[in-house]
Amino acid sequence: MSTKDDVRKASQQFYAALNNMLDGDMGPLAEIWSHGEEVTAMHPIGGRNTGWKDVQEAFMGVSQIASEGQVKLAEQTIQVDGDMAYELGIEKGQAVLAGQDISINNRVTNIYRREAGAWKMVHHHTDVSQGMVDLLNRLQSEM
Repeated sequence: MSTKDDVRKASQQFYAALNNMLDGDMGPLAEIWSHGEEVTAMHPIGGRNTGWKDVQEAFMGVSQIASEGQVKLAEQTIQVDGDMAYELGIEKGQAVLAGQDISINNRVTNIYRREAGAWKMVHHHTDVSQGMVDLLNRLQSEM
């Protein structure tokens, strides 16, 4: 198997875990992510998270209001340089967040690093989804 194939497999694991999260199960995401303080994420809900604990909390917040979600990566491009790799693509799908249907159509960049022979996510960055941001703002105002 080529190195790009290994990264493609890590990507498939990430998107399987992301789909679990979009159905309310955060657990599998922990397996694909690096757990260091240098990991970062810029989610479709806006903002930036730094460090595994912060990244995990952001995913956890979404998983608590998510159900029936499905996202796939389209137009995937992978580049590898030593122990670092990145992929570009378009995330397409849908989810139900707090009872509201949300469509997903975001450009994405994911960065992976080889750690102890396995490719781990160290950065996830998508476009901001105005639908998700509006929903979260509405939920916060109702609290």
